[in-house]
Amino acid sequence: MYVHIDLDGPAGTLRVSGHGLPTVELRRDPGAATDRLVPIGTRDPARLTLTVAGEPALVRPAKGRLSRRSYRVDAVLTGTRSETRYRLVPCSYGESRLSRDGRPLGTLESAGDGRVDADWTCGVTPRDQAVGTALAAAFGTGAQPWWQTAADIVAELIP
Repeated sequence: MYVHIDLDGPAGTLRVSGHGLPTVELRRDPGAATDRLVPIGTRDPARLTLTVAGEPALVRPAKGRLSRRSYRVDAVLTGTRSETRYRLVPCSYGESRLSRDGRPLGTLESAGDGRVDADWTCGVTPRDQAVGTALAAAFGTGAQPWWQTAADIVAELIP
């Protein structure tokens, strides 16, 4: 399925669309402080607005500290009958795994340049693809293991 990704990091906007996909939009509040290491510009959930097919959704990126898990991004979509929870969490240096309500959906890779490569499992819906692609494009994928991050910190402290 063709996915179109329109990421404008300096403006803080992301739009994911494509034939048969719901449109996903993520916006950073104007005037929010930006982090050049985050493609959308911030990991502050109070400064981000997410919509899926025009409906508001909740996006909660973690702070991104020492462990890979600290770089996870959660999105919650509420419907008339149920709530759907997505989680994107790094699993290697360059890749992150996407799950829906705890069920694995695939592995995504994005260097933060507005392109996303994905390896999907069977049973993935167009909404899963659109949301996962948007999270990967907006926040990037992958992270160092905690021990390497700790070693880098120690190395910087040694004169």
